[in-house]
Amino acid sequence: MKSDITIFEEAKIRRVYDEKTEIWFFSVVDIIRVLTDSPDPGAYWRKMKQRLKAEGSETVTNCHGLKLTAEDGKQRLTDVADAETLLRLVQSVPSPKAEPIKLWLAKIGYERMQEMADPEIALNRSRDLWQKHGRSEKWIEQRMLGHETRNKLTDYWKDHDIKDGQEYAILTNIIHQEWSDLSVKQHKTLKRLKSQNLRDHMTEAELIFTALAELSTRQIAESMNATGLEENKVAGKHGGGIARQARKELEEKTGRNVISSESGLMPGIEE
Repeated sequence: MKSDITIFEEAKIRRVYDEKTEIWFFSVVDIIRVLTDSPDPGAYWRKMKQRLKAEGSETVTNCHGLKLTAEDGKQRLTDVADAETLLRLVQSVPSPKAEPIKLWLAKIGYERMQEMADPEIALNRSRDLWQKHGRSEKWIEQRMLGHETRNKLTDYWKDHDIKDGQEYAILTNIIHQEWSDLSVKQHKTLKRLKSQNLRDHMTEAELIFTALAELSTRQIAESMNATGLEENKVAGKHGGGIARQARKELEEKTGRNVISSESGLMPGIEE
């Protein structure tokens, strides 16, 4: 995991990037400190957690403990939350800074609430960004086709007892490993990527084989009515294997490797 500090007004907010889920998690206590100006934001948060639990709120269960650097320089277990969870928590704190915090979260790239209501917003934003950084229309169309294929697969997972987050990441890595002979992490390392989305930096060929692997996985899962993590692992291995065989045949015919260190790093996506 990668951790750093971001700034809201003049306040430091600790955050950590989970490469498996490709999500930023922010220190809840740091957000509480900004909202309340409390001399002891940790105590405020503990009382707030108790109240939310008593009310039956599911928001608290979405806060996880991760190690972040404390003021004394030591790594300490700290409650963190993603942007969506923070937006819900902010609504539970009476503070004149609640709206500025919400705007700040949106400004640094978390417009998911709007995108969930209208997914086309996210697609159009991505298309504009890719065009600004020189991606060809052919590459963009392939990237968006892959996005649609991915969504159909995750929709299947959602309806067949796969938990969003860690289990999605496990299955994604299995499929990727099978078709490419590299884990997602190894592929990102090859392309010298850190917190960036791997698919935004794939070549056209890599995008095509990723889509083939995920399309094959979904169709195999549907044919066997795969339910739960273990059965979908089997479907993922078979689906990835189909794309792997196609990749090897293409490489044999062309004498060129499909897997590339080329990343086409784009400043707007690097940050």
